[in-house]
Amino acid sequence: MEEKRPIILLSNDDGISAPGIHYLTKVLSEFGDIYMIAPEQHQSGMSHALTFQVPLRARCIEESKHVHIYALNGTPVDCIKFGFDQLLPNHKADLVVSGVNHGPNSANSIIYSGTASCAREGAINKTPSIAFSSLEFSMKSSFEPYTQYIQEIVQFVLKNGLEEHIYLNVNFPKPDRHIQGMKVCRLTKGLWIERFVAEKDPRNNTCYWLTGEYHNEEPDSDDTDEWCLAHDYVAIVPIKVENYDEHSLLTLSKLNIL
Repeated sequence: MEEKRPIILLSNDDGISAPGIHYLTKVLSEFGDIYMIAPEQHQSGMSHALTFQVPLRARCIEESKHVHIYALNGTPVDCIKFGFDQLLPNHKADLVVSGVNHGPNSANSIIYSGTASCAREGAINKTPSIAFSSLEFSMKSSFEPYTQYIQEIVQFVLKNGLEEHIYLNVNFPKPDRHIQGMKVCRLTKGLWIERFVAEKDPRNNTCYWLTGEYHNEEPDSDDTDEWCLAHDYVAIVPIKVENYDEHSLLTLSKLNIL
């Protein structure tokens, strides 16, 4: 009898055509059966958005014994929810993985990231989950230098699991750098300084493109994900789904009316 393989639910926010998710499919197929469902179109910055206004449609791209690939006309989190409900045997996965994202999702970028939200949705469903992202934006770059690190992280999580409602947010240096190793660290304190760049459309109407840069408020702290990436380490940050503040339960207690 063939040994039962772990079930891995895989998605991203760069879309079904992004090289990062197909690279990850190849790497993860060593560890289990892949159920990949990704957005039809690029969906970066969608965070935890869901689709209610239009019906969702899934399209089968590949169906084999160990690899099942679908595209969905929805958001990244739509994909994870649809995967659990419609694709997975018994609606369960042993692992949810998102990425590899073309571009970083460090510090407070996880608030906006569809890649991180896929892993968050997995953790909400009490499934060990990992989001992988890279400093490399290019769709032509090879992610092969990341293979050994992804294998080690995935093996660890499959063997040991994660605490309930915790997911890992993993960021890689650019693949052409000499990676120094991996570090478990925390999110960097900082903020995005946004700017809207004005342009004229073909009808001479003004339109705007969102741009900006990240301001690191603690550049010398060596226990943050931004420091790790700047020094060519793989940054691994454990993230909690629950984000209420326990300290404020006491400081705001005067608002209680009992």
